[in-house]
Amino acid sequence: MEVSYKKLWKLLIDKDMKKKDLQAKAGISWTSVTKLSKGETVSMEVLMKVCKALECNIGDIMDLIQKEGGTDGKCKEE
Repeated sequence: MEVSYKKLWKLLIDKDMKKKDLQAKAGISWTSVTKLSKGETVSMEVLMKVCKALECNIGDIMDLIQKEGGTDGKCKEE
């Protein structure tokens, strides 16, 4: 599975915020903002801080996307 934060960037545009504004309001490191920008995984703590700062739910800022070719080998259905 891959992570997409496209919803987060759209939400920031709607709220007329920049990435640096999000970093300051959520109290997260610039490294975390960079990871979000690159579509990399971040900790649940970071995601919760972002949601609290933007007054939204986790589904409002991210999506999980299935990789091509089925599963990624980490989870198997029995």
